[in-house]
Formats: sequence, C-alpha cells, structure tokens
Amino acid sequence: MTTDRAEAAESAAGPPRIDAHHHVWDLSVRDQPWTRDLPVLRRDFTMTDLAPQLDAHGIDATVVVETVNSADETVELLRLHARDARVAGVVGWADLTVPDLADVLDRLRAAEGGTGLAGLRHQVQREPAGAAEGDWLLRPDVAAGLDVLGDRGLVFDLIVTAAQLPSAIEAVRRHAGTSFVLDHAGKPPVAAGAIEPWATHIAELAALPNVAVKFSGLLTEAGDGQRDAEHLLPYARPLLEGFGARRLMFGSDWPVCTLAADYGHTLSIMAELLETLDDADRAAVYGGTANRWYGLAARSGAAA
Repeated sequence: MTTDRAEAAESAAGPPRIDAHHHVWDLSVRDQPWTRDLPVLRRDFTMTDLAPQLDAHGIDATVVVETVNSADETVELLRLHARDARVAGVVGWADLTVPDLADVLDRLRAAEGGTGLAGLRHQVQREPAGAAEGDWLLRPDVAAGLDVLGDRGLVFDLIVTAAQLPSAIEAVRRHAGTSFVLDHAGKPPVAAGAIEPWATHIAELAALPNVAVKFSGLLTEAGDGQRDAEHLLPYARPLLEGFGARRLMFGSDWPVCTLAADYGHTLSIMAELLETLDDADRAAVYGGTANRWYGLAARSGAAA
C-alpha cells in the first residue's frame, strides 16, 4: 500500500494532483457493449480528449482503468502508460482464476509500459445475479488469484453494486495481505434516496485497513434534481468519517461522468463536498492517497 519512494516524493515536493479513475476507448479497436444504450458514450474517448480538461483543472497525472474483461485492452493501456507521461498507472484486467496468474502478471510487467501496472479489476458488478449475488469474489479460484495479487504488490479494484458490498467486505477481510480499492464508493443508492444498508456496509469496510475507496461516481448514481452537494453530502459523510483522507482518493470516472456532468462540474461538486477538510487532507484526496496506494511514484515519473 505504501512505498518508500512514494513517501519520499510526497515529503520532498508534496503530492501531485491525480485523477485516480478514468477510461479511454476506441470503438474501432474494441466495442464497448455496455454503451449501446448510452448515446453520450457511444463514441471514441482518448487522452487527447481528456488532456484539455486536465490542463484546465490542474490535474498532473491519472490512473486509467479497464472497461471490459479483456487482456488485450490491458496491453493497450500499458502501452498508453509508456507513451503518455500523464498516465501514471494502469488498473487492467487479467483472469484471476487461472493457475498461472503469477506468470501472466510477470509477462504483463515485462511488456511495453509494464511498470505502470498498478492493479487489476474484474467486472464483478456484471456477474450473474441471483441467490448467490456477489459470491464471485468468494470463489476458491478467485481467492487464489487475489492472494497472488497481494504477493506481487498489486491492488485489486472492487467494482461492485451496493447489494454486493457484503461479499466485498468478506473478500477484503479474508485477504489481509492484498490491497483493495472500492470504486465509486460502492455505488450508493442516491437516486432512490436511501442510505441504508449502504452506510453500514461502508463502515464495516472502512474498519478493514487494507482497503481504500474512490470518491467517484456519486453524480452518476444521483437522479435528476439530486446532482448537487446538498443531496450528495449524506453519502460523502460516511466515506470521510470511515476512511479518512489517507484512504480516500478522487476519481472523475471520465467519460462516464458526462452522463451527469462535465469534468469541471464534477470537480466543483467534489470541492464542495470536501470543503471542511484542511489543506493536508485535501491534498491526500486529490493525489496523495492514490500515489501511495497504487505506488505511482515508483511506476512513473509523472507522479514523482
């Protein structure tokens, strides 16, 4: 979770401002089936599109995250890390259930841009629902893969629904040697105006020291008339109180955030939700936590 180099970089110059969660894709290279009913997202999104937003809002580096369960996409994202200094880290995909996962990870690390591999993610939210919803995380073959990630010093990003949080809690508890990041705050039911049992599950997860959370996706979970700080603050408080700034990281979730707000508005709402924090805590949320948790300073000069 913490590297000496990352700590030294923070001490020397303060942490960079990092967007810890965004995506890129080229539909001519790979379809994104989940966008077919989302016309706003049914086009290419590249770092060239994102760069002006980063410049306008003083974001120094980013973490690019997988969108589909594709090993080829991971190779492409690592290549992007090698060629674009802004991309400080990659959360890709590999099949956690294969017995030779350690070899797979070694090959990824040896590929172009492989030093940028910060972690993996699997689309758990898209696993079949039913009586055992969320139990993918607790399968023995998945458990073995999570242990390999811990041995290799890589993070596992949890993309789960609010209903799947109990399984996520159990997985984090069982794998104390692996670092986890909960994406999009566990997708709280903002549109429904509900906070429980999500808030209780967040408190249970926050009690485990090997998991951090991304302060991202809240606007997308909100409904019409709810995309303001007043409606989102009840969901921000459990995150701030449970995890604290050193286990909380900002992520725009661009371009998915554009379903609800542009990049600037996303940052503006974030600033309102964090206005009670002091400078040191805000610096942690806007970069320090991601830098340490993903070991970005050890992976790329962009985050040093």
